[in-house]
Amino acid sequence: MYNMKLVIKFIMVIALSIQTQHGFSWGMTGHRVIAEIAEQHLTKKAKRNIQKLIGHQKLAYWSNWSDFIKSSPDTLLAGTGSWHFLNTEANLSFDQFTTTLQSTSDNNLYKAYKRIKLELAKDDLSIQKKREALYFMIHLLADAHQPMHVSRAVDLGGNKISVKFFGRDSNIHRVWDSDLVDNEKYSYTEYAAVLDCEKYFFKQYTNSTYEEWLYESHQLANIIYDDVAKNNNLSYEYIFKFKDPMELCLLKAGLRLGKELNEIFG
Repeated sequence: MYNMKLVIKFIMVIALSIQTQHGFSWGMTGHRVIAEIAEQHLTKKAKRNIQKLIGHQKLAYWSNWSDFIKSSPDTLLAGTGSWHFLNTEANLSFDQFTTTLQSTSDNNLYKAYKRIKLELAKDDLSIQKKREALYFMIHLLADAHQPMHVSRAVDLGGNKISVKFFGRDSNIHRVWDSDLVDNEKYSYTEYAAVLDCEKYFFKQYTNSTYEEWLYESHQLANIIYDDVAKNNNLSYEYIFKFKDPMELCLLKAGLRLGKELNEIFG
């Protein structure tokens, strides 16, 4: 119990220290929504095997761990920031995009996730390393569905593109990280429930590849860039245009995370 209190305190301190930064993909709520949707689609066997690693704690509890550890004194953990992003040129065809994926460095969202997934499936991985790989997998697959994390290096994934969101200073990356999600005023469990409302969604959205999932984000990022270039004063019209695409990203990420975890643990 004492150790758990220390862990919680450590996480809270780190969270507060980086609250003003723009590195939280999907914000804390968005990541929890995705993890909650995934958890609702785990097989009984996958649930049991995951519980052997993390006990009865919900996946949502660990969904932001990979952001928190960017401030860790452990240089190996602190050096994982580049794992959360994939930068490419704009408006690529799928063939161009997949060719780019293969030629990128090892320390980006595409290759880091694939590497983590392979590690998590190993039988000889230590319990601690297996836990960390699980936490990364939960977080990075969510990042893959945040379009401004599959975008362009020149503006740091939209962090340098200033906008007004209902009159408040923001940037287009932050709008997609948290502003759109938080505008709906749901708790993460409520949001997961209202999005994951049809059984056929799972089969519909999981019958594709990781490369295709990233390309969906690339295509949406192109639309976002084109739109914000025309208007950077965002309010109700922006919500009207992008609420549904944003929510579909959350839903797809959760369902696909469930599928991936079932393949490993189920």
